[in-house]
Amino acid sequence: MKTGTLIFFCGKMGAGKSTRAAELACAPRTVLISEDAWLSALYPDQIHSVEAYISRAQRLRAPMKLLVQSVLSAGTNVVMDFPANTVRQRAWFRDIFENAGAPHRLEFIDVTDEVCLARIALRRTQQPERAATDTVEMFERVTAYFEPPLAEEGFNVVRVLNEPGKD
Repeated sequence: MKTGTLIFFCGKMGAGKSTRAAELACAPRTVLISEDAWLSALYPDQIHSVEAYISRAQRLRAPMKLLVQSVLSAGTNVVMDFPANTVRQRAWFRDIFENAGAPHRLEFIDVTDEVCLARIALRRTQQPERAATDTVEMFERVTAYFEPPLAEEGFNVVRVLNEPGKD
């Protein structure tokens, strides 16, 4: 049986990773697994800092790896709305698809900081529960760790320019 394809995302906070993930998950034989959905269900009202996020997100790694590999092995594509914004994060995705013997695609959502900040501001009004964490300060703090994918990492990268007027 043919394995499914793992699709995952790299992009700054507010770049449009979750929006793109939801679009791709509409394809046949494709499931979406969202880190935000899992974290909010398992840890409601517990993530108010980068440190709290890292701690809770780390707890998801082992069970998510097993789940995703199982779904891929069943021949279903998996769209993972989890960040692949650092070399270390991307290594985790590599471990998932290589151990499953599955193809992959890393979508790099490449937009300017200005576009990201405008989207974050809009998201705060549309989702008031995110107002405490979707701030300029949080964007700057998280962006300090951002590492765009490099050719030498060896991923199948699709660069997506997701800016107004550039689609």
